[in-house]
Amino acid sequence: MTDTKLVLIPTYNEKENIQDIIREVMSLSENFDLLVIDDGSPDGTADLVRAVQNEFPGRVFLKERPGKLGLGTAYLEGFAYALERGYAYIFEMDADFSHNPQDLCRLYEAAKNNGHDLVIGSRYVSGVNVVNWPMGRVLMSFFASKYVQFITGIPVRDTTAGFVCFHRRVLEAIDLKKIRFIGYAFQIEMKFTAWKLGFSIHEVPIIFTDRTRGTSKMSKHIFREAVFGVIYMKLKSMVKKYRPVN
Repeated sequence: MTDTKLVLIPTYNEKENIQDIIREVMSLSENFDLLVIDDGSPDGTADLVRAVQNEFPGRVFLKERPGKLGLGTAYLEGFAYALERGYAYIFEMDADFSHNPQDLCRLYEAAKNNGHDLVIGSRYVSGVNVVNWPMGRVLMSFFASKYVQFITGIPVRDTTAGFVCFHRRVLEAIDLKKIRFIGYAFQIEMKFTAWKLGFSIHEVPIIFTDRTRGTSKMSKHIFREAVFGVIYMKLKSMVKKYRPVN
């Protein structure tokens, strides 16, 4: 268990990317297993995952869900899957190549060799490292993280990042049944909770490249949830005592 690694990739209509991203992860020098959590993609994403599983027996897994249930719930199901099967390091990653699969090794090394509990692939720890985003979206994302830092005090530059590595002890300590948010605020809530529990958090600079195939899942509802969710988390933290569940 000490070195086992599982990459979680939630999908909805990612037929243009899914087989390529799987093959890229499987080709890395480090051995990563991979779980795709598909939310009933009508474009046949799950069928394409099944088609490629035979190339990598025992390393590529698929969890199918009946419809769009939210990013956060997909990751929570993935966390439960990873913990039940004894994985030591659990990664979150997008399917659209906005996260470079090669950087999985860098996140893992920071966790394994430097003893960090939560490692974040950060767009903003060394300037603004974003490619192909319109300036309006860059500014929205950058200032959203600044807003989270200001409200909560969390010492993380990229609080909305979706490219992360958890050591299993973090997920075991968090009461995952009480994680409230299902959109991008989920990413903030997980980092905030890990920080409040005293875990070591480290940011590794990455270059984030906007998708070139498929369509973005960002929506106004997701953005609103993040804005107001941060205030909710801060207020709750003022009365809540943070203790590991295990």
